[in-house]
Amino acid sequence: MNLEDTVKKASQILKSHNIHTHELDAQIILSSVVGITRESLITKNNMNISETNMIKYDQAIKRRAKNEPVAYILGEKEFWSQNFLVNYSTLIPRPETELLIYKLINYFDKKSINILDIGTGSGCILLSLLKELKYSRGIGIDISKKAIKTAEINSKRLNLFNRSKFKVVDINYFSLEKYDLIVSNPPYIAFRDIKKLSKDIVNFEPLNALKGGVDGLDLIKEVIYKSKYLLKSTGLLAIEIGDNQYRKVRSCLEKNDLRVISKVYDNGKNIRCIISTKM
Repeated sequence: MNLEDTVKKASQILKSHNIHTHELDAQIILSSVVGITRESLITKNNMNISETNMIKYDQAIKRRAKNEPVAYILGEKEFWSQNFLVNYSTLIPRPETELLIYKLINYFDKKSINILDIGTGSGCILLSLLKELKYSRGIGIDISKKAIKTAEINSKRLNLFNRSKFKVVDINYFSLEKYDLIVSNPPYIAFRDIKKLSKDIVNFEPLNALKGGVDGLDLIKEVIYKSKYLLKSTGLLAIEIGDNQYRKVRSCLEKNDLRVISKVYDNGKNIRCIISTKM
């Protein structure tokens, strides 16, 4: 079967399973399996697919039909123009987090800083920052051994192993050095809202990286409290939050002698990230 017919068939299968991005997903998965760009699916649409690749593709489409995210099927996700290894132990990087990266690299451009990434997961935030801030170094911490292993692999793939370290540790027991920048995308989904998430997320992504307690603020409060002691006097804390959490998070920051200096909005005009410093 050729590329064009294969994509059409797979797209119809995904559509019948209520996958709204059926055509795009069918294209992305096939281009990965065959090893060509999505553009080549059009320019080489009459090219036939080998039996081996057809088997791989059919298996991948069956997984997507069960709502498994494309990133887990392919084993990687593009973030900040780099491909990051991801798996069931790490959250899939979101485009809105790139807005925070953009803000921070502009703030620290050409500076030499020490960064701490709390709840690093795949390491995408820390490593993206280090890719741009070429005179800086950092450490990513997480309670998941598998996540830390994934982050270490990503650091080697991006040639950042010499400027980054990753450590399995709970933030409550971490007290190494002082930092110019502490960044975190902590779990911030309230228990009652977990069931509202899509099947792609609930059935596949690590829930311990999503659950933020009764009001979604448990881990955010821990990060803020610990940052008070780990930040340098002129350092910044950049933390990602959920919808409608800004006022409570700002109050928590102020109680810990931190003040908001900037906010990052997502495409839905929600405050997605807060950047603060010591009072």
